[in-house]
This record gives sequence, C-alpha cells and structure tokens, in this order.
Amino acid sequence: MKIEKVICAEGRTGFFFDDQRAIKQGARADGSAYVGQPVTDGFSAVRQAGESISVMLILEDGQIAYGDCAAVQYSGAGGRDPLFLAADFIPVIEKYVAPVLVGRELNSFRELAADVEAVEADGKRLHTAIRYGVTQAVLDAVAKANKMLMCEVIAKEYHLQPEYRRIPIFTQSGDNRYDNSDKMIMKGADVLPHALINNVETKLGKDGQLLIDYVKWLRDRIIALRPSEEYMPVLHIDVYGTIGMAFGVNNYEKMADYIALLEQAAKPFKLRIEGPMDAEEREAQMIALKNLTAEIDRRGIGVELVADEWCNTLEDIKYFADNKAGHMVQIKTPDLGGINNIAEAVLYCKEKGIGAYQGGTCNETDRSAQVCVNIAMAVQPDQILAKPGMGVDEGYMIVYNEMQRILACMKAKNE
Repeated sequence: MKIEKVICAEGRTGFFFDDQRAIKQGARADGSAYVGQPVTDGFSAVRQAGESISVMLILEDGQIAYGDCAAVQYSGAGGRDPLFLAADFIPVIEKYVAPVLVGRELNSFRELAADVEAVEADGKRLHTAIRYGVTQAVLDAVAKANKMLMCEVIAKEYHLQPEYRRIPIFTQSGDNRYDNSDKMIMKGADVLPHALINNVETKLGKDGQLLIDYVKWLRDRIIALRPSEEYMPVLHIDVYGTIGMAFGVNNYEKMADYIALLEQAAKPFKLRIEGPMDAEEREAQMIALKNLTAEIDRRGIGVELVADEWCNTLEDIKYFADNKAGHMVQIKTPDLGGINNIAEAVLYCKEKGIGAYQGGTCNETDRSAQVCVNIAMAVQPDQILAKPGMGVDEGYMIVYNEMQRILACMKAKNE
C-alpha cells in the first residue's frame, strides 16, 4: 500500500497560545484574555487562539490517514520552538514533506518517521509541530495499510508485548482550579489537578501560603466528594518555576522546607510537584533539579519532583533521566517532534527507573490526543495527560474513551 497524496487543512486547537514570559512578568488576566504586552517573539498578544494543521494522507485504496500538527501552549519558552501558525507552515509541509512521502510503501512506521524527522527546510530542521503531526498521520497510514490498531503497530515495531490495561489519566484545571477540581473528583480522575500555579504573588504567595491553602482545600474537597475511601488520587501540581522564584532557584534547603510543608498539607494523598524552578537554560535547570531531588530524597520527603522546563527533546529527556534530575519526567509530546520519539522516551525512562509521564499540552487537538493514547497503550507510561483543553470534561472524555476502545478491541481479538 502506497501514499498517493498529501493534503493539509488549517485547524484550531483545544486552547490558546500563551506568552509565558509576559505572564510571569505580570500580565494580568481579564476574563479569558490577558491584559499586557507580549514579550516573546512571534506573539501578537499575550494570549492568542491556538492553531493546528491537519495532515491527511490519501492511500492507494482511497483510505485517508491523518494526524494533527500542534504546538504547546507556552510556545517559544523554555527552549521550545517558536509560535506555530498554520498559514506559515502549510507551505513548508507541501514543499518539503509531501515529496518525501508520496509514493512510499507503508511497510514500516519507524522507517518513515525517521525520514520525516530528517527533513530540513532551508538547512534547518522542521518545526516540532510539523514532525509531530506528520508522523501521527504516518502511524495511522501504516495501521490502516496493515489492518492493525495504531498501538499494535507500535508494539510490533518496538518488539513489545504489552499487557493492555488502563493507564492513570492526569487532568488539568487551568485557572478554574476549584470548580474543575470538583469535575475531576466526580469523574474519578486518577491524577489531578495541575492547577496552573504560574504567578508568585497571585497563586503561590510570596511566602508560599496561597498554594498551601489551596492544597489543603483540595485535600478536604476530595474527602468530601469522593464516593469511597478507596479513591486516592495523586495530587500533581505544576508550579512553573514559582517555588524557585519565591525561595531562590539554587536555595535547595528553603525549597525543600517549603515542599515538606506542601507534603503535610496534602496528606493522606501522594503529591507531585512539576517544575519547581526555572533556571532559564538547560544545563542550569538539570543541575538545579538534580540537587533539589537529592535534597528531597536525603530528607525522606515523600514528594515526587517532575521535570518539565528545558526538558523538551528526546535527548533532553535522556539527559535528565541519566542525572536523576527529578523523580519523574514529563514527556511533553509536541516538543519531541516525531511521535517515534515519544515511544522511545517512555521506554528509556522505564529502563532508567524514572517515572514516565506522557504529557502534552492543552493546546492540542482531539486527533493528536487519540494517537498519543495508542502510543501509551503500547509503551505503558506511569500516567497520561487528558487533553486537549482546560475544561476537564472534553479532554478526559477523549483520552478515556480512546483507551476503552483499544481495550475492548484487544479483548475481542484475543477471545
């Protein structure tokens, strides 16, 4: 089976592009918008509509395989590729990617994905969002050509024999961290709430008290709403470097003191803290997170630290995992480019004994979320993000339902 044609369509994502630097510098929320001037290159506003490109591959027998190119909410920050606008990049796909794919046999996902990863435009590697969406379409095409599920293609080509099971789903609240937490608890989310703690003064508190108060509220709310004591979700809070901003990026003792207070506030629930500091560059971030992880472990504090900022590519993930910079690594799927790298990143973290959080961004699409679920079902990370969007219901539905479809299909095949 061959690819006959490549078609692109502009699309929207499930959320927005946000200028993270402008928000950290004080841009003020005003309803769903932000008031202030953007500071990151490419942004025309602090918050602007998210864009995607749907890449469709027309196969010889008329089937259509597709994937969606999308970039993270905080594009252009933390070492990531710049803002991804559909009008700018559809011509790039048509000029540089289509000739590589048209006429190709659909025998090997890994081979085709590697070829897409190797494409250059004007001497530069393709934007991560392009590689992300095109390789999704390639995986779908190989699956359709071989009458397999996408997860089966991944399992076959990576020589895996997964025990197909439901993976813990992590839901994110956005700024609506109270009402959305209720939704998560009522739906039985395994991991919650993300909480979007991205400002010291308004969300963490100069002394950290605002976040402590929120964690206490969340603990009490779970206990009040849960159907039974058996429901024990993990509390996972992304602080976007604000702990380091409040207590000192390299002041490991003070940061550990504060994290110990958060642990007490969360009990009896397990707590994860994502992105405790942002050292503004890769090497410094790895060292800071490594040292804080060691301090947390030395004291026996039961909080897991999650690497995020400056840990973007497959190479970054390996580097952080090798150095034990964090107890868990977020594999932020659009940042890795080709989805082949997602599978390899999860497998590498598992090999190194580091927690593998197959994440992504609220700024993706339903299609990219579905494809990511298929990858996860084959490689079995510790948790997977409910995406896209910040409304909880939609992202959780998409990820949960795709997982259930796969489980039902695999059960039927084995009967």
